[in-house]
Amino acid sequence: MAQLGALPERDADYGHEMKWDGVRALAYVEGRALRLISRNGNDVTVAYPEVFPLAGATGGHDCVLDGEIVAFDEAGHPSFEALQPRMHQRNRDKITQLVKLVPVTYLVFDILHINAVTSINMPYTERRDLLENVVTPGARWQVPGWFRDAGQAALDMSRQMGLEGVVAKRLNSPYRPGKRSADWTKVKNFATQEVVIGGWQVGEGRREGMIGSLLLGIHDEAGKLLFAGHVGTGFTQAALRYLHEQLAPLERPTPPFAGAVPREHARHAHWVEPLLVGEVQYAEWTGDGRLRHPSWRGLRSDKAPAEVMREVPPDRRVG
Repeated sequence: MAQLGALPERDADYGHEMKWDGVRALAYVEGRALRLISRNGNDVTVAYPEVFPLAGATGGHDCVLDGEIVAFDEAGHPSFEALQPRMHQRNRDKITQLVKLVPVTYLVFDILHINAVTSINMPYTERRDLLENVVTPGARWQVPGWFRDAGQAALDMSRQMGLEGVVAKRLNSPYRPGKRSADWTKVKNFATQEVVIGGWQVGEGRREGMIGSLLLGIHDEAGKLLFAGHVGTGFTQAALRYLHEQLAPLERPTPPFAGAVPREHARHAHWVEPLLVGEVQYAEWTGDGRLRHPSWRGLRSDKAPAEVMREVPPDRRVG
């Protein structure tokens, strides 16, 4: 996993990849069959049937690949919003319809095993060479290019393309399963934060009887869920309906947050078990640890609530 940071000062020591606005998934190819596993260990294979032929595009090799499942909008830009109905759908008939409406692409950026041999200890550059030799690109999977000694150019291009940012990867770094390391640094074009949903408030006007805003939490270093503010913008009507369906069974009588919740948010709140993770875009953090001007981006079924901690954007380059 990558840590949040700025472009490294020693540009020549890093390769830079685009940061795609999708969901992470491991692809297990075995006996020309494919399994897709989300970052929190869920089997999501059934949700993305258009990626199944990838199993026949590895030269007959069994392998484990790492990549990002991405949906593109009509302008060809990655769209986390467009991906939302695909992430949560498991009904095969509806999936068949969604494949036609919102097809996804699996963007592969690493290889962990090939046949019976692990490749995680190989340097990044050697793994990239191996990956490009093993995987033949197809209609719904690709091996995107990367930039050597060109971090600022890559970041500038990501902005021009409307992408989330770039990931700088140390050229001699191994793959560290399940660990967040300075060897991989994500550099964002805009501030986003994963959040845990701890409650909601009823809307007014056009949202009367529906969710008006979500009450958000972030874990501190001790694992306590702290109130981090509320979000009431960025929702589609479909998203609001889906959120209500998911939150209704999770209702509880007391707030799940450690410490007091401001009265204006606690009054008339519907509290829920803190089991759903979402993502917001925001302007800044306030001095009392609240998100300023957050906007909803969507649910993150690939993340576990316990993983959600505050990410502070950097104000300097990293070495």
